[in-house]
Amino acid sequence: MARRTKKVGPAGRFSSRYGVRIRKLVRDIEVIQRAKHICPSCGHRRVKRVASGIWKCRKCDTIFAGGAYIPRTESSLNIEKVLGLTRD
Repeated sequence: MARRTKKVGPAGRFSSRYGVRIRKLVRDIEVIQRAKHICPSCGHRRVKRVASGIWKCRKCDTIFAGGAYIPRTESSLNIEKVLGLTRD
């Protein structure tokens, strides 16, 4: 039996329902959301999503608020640049 979800990834559970465009949007969002992100406290790649907008580092147990699908949104990065809080 052939693999059916190589292109659609996690959106393969929808099969042929809902249309290609919606399934691609869901795939892109879910791949980003379920990835491991960098912790703002300790800098390790151990941050996972707990709930919508709530993120937790599995190394230092820091819990912080972020975006619904990514821990650091574009607007939060812009605010940090204006305030001079970036570590660059």
